[in-house]
Amino acid sequence: MTAEPHLPLPPELPLVDEPGGTDVDLKTQIIRFGLTGGLSAIVDYGLYTLFFQVFGLPLPVSKSLSFIAGTTTAYLINRRWTFKAEPSRARFIAVVILYAVTFAIQVGINQICYYALADEWWRMPLAFCVAQGTATVINFIVQRAVIFKIK
Repeated sequence: MTAEPHLPLPPELPLVDEPGGTDVDLKTQIIRFGLTGGLSAIVDYGLYTLFFQVFGLPLPVSKSLSFIAGTTTAYLINRRWTFKAEPSRARFIAVVILYAVTFAIQVGINQICYYALADEWWRMPLAFCVAQGTATVINFIVQRAVIFKIK
């Protein structure tokens, strides 16, 4: 019997789990998380605007695609710089679950706010900020308290 072919693991997923945790203090983590979040929000909002206003994609599709790009950017930078954590399969799976939850929360809040607000120039950025802010707080708390403590 021959083995079935398989794709190699991405470089983010090591063959052996590394110890989790971090030696970076809370203040430094908050500052780095904020800077990383700012960059990721620029990626997210830029793509959101591009997809929705330039390409005319539906609002939830635009926000979904931009969320994926923004959170991928955030995870990669936060893992390496904010929390200084080694790659880990368990951590990666936990992040995927966290991002799936915050994805639903963020896209839902964005949709609700967008359609609940008056049709003014500030509607889209305000809906984005409320949704992004909620997801950011959830992400920081769960990543610091759970995900980057996984061994």
